[in-house]
Amino acid sequence: MNLNLKKNKIVATIFGLFVLVITLIACSNDDNNIDITDDDGTVAELHAAFAEFDTDETDIYLDGSNVVIETTGRPNHTSSYWGQGNALYIDEPDVAATPSLIPNYDASATLMVSTDPQLASNTTATSLGAIGIAISGAALFNDQEGNGALDQAAASLDYSGGHIGPSEYHYHLEPRAWSDDDEDLIGIIADGFFIYGRKCNSLGTYPIDLDASGGHTSTTQHIDEAEYHYHIINELYSTTGSYIVFAGPYNGTPNAVN
Repeated sequence: MNLNLKKNKIVATIFGLFVLVITLIACSNDDNNIDITDDDGTVAELHAAFAEFDTDETDIYLDGSNVVIETTGRPNHTSSYWGQGNALYIDEPDVAATPSLIPNYDASATLMVSTDPQLASNTTATSLGAIGIAISGAALFNDQEGNGALDQAAASLDYSGGHIGPSEYHYHLEPRAWSDDDEDLIGIIADGFFIYGRKCNSLGTYPIDLDASGGHTSTTQHIDEAEYHYHIINELYSTTGSYIVFAGPYNGTPNAVN
């Protein structure tokens, strides 16, 4: 064989192996599939449920053994709170809307939770402000409004159980924009546990073993191994004709949504 031809084949083979290695490295860095090994050898990975979150409104990534959820704080669906002229605005004549509009505020926020949340030895009461993040990008609030019962502000809630106050759109009730008497994922609560609709995937109907917070341990549509998670409790709330997303208390250790 010609010596120069043999050298060219060797160079081509080496180059091909180099390209293959670079390609494999690039593919392994997909943010949706990346594994991170802690100092103790534990491998952390994103839970499959995070794939449900709107990627236009949220950015979700691993930071060691924690998951960071960064959100615009804006819902990805229609509402009268977008204001006339916005592509997502709809007229809701029965809503006694507050004067605030979604585009007028920066509602961006960040929540960091463990990749392996654990039940705490004691529960923690929820408080005013964000108690979680919905898959739509907007915040989840509890059953209180201005240190009082939600009844006083119920008339201002749009068709999806949300409104603005004081400066961010958020849900108090079952978010009917995407979940209405079903098993769909609602979002994540500040203690790291996911919350689902009123029905349970493992049963195909309403769970009857929920604790006082609406939580239980079972499989879900996202995981074959039973794990603790919350549901919207299937009990109508007062005069709203709908269902509170999450009143609490937290059964894990909550982190702040900042």
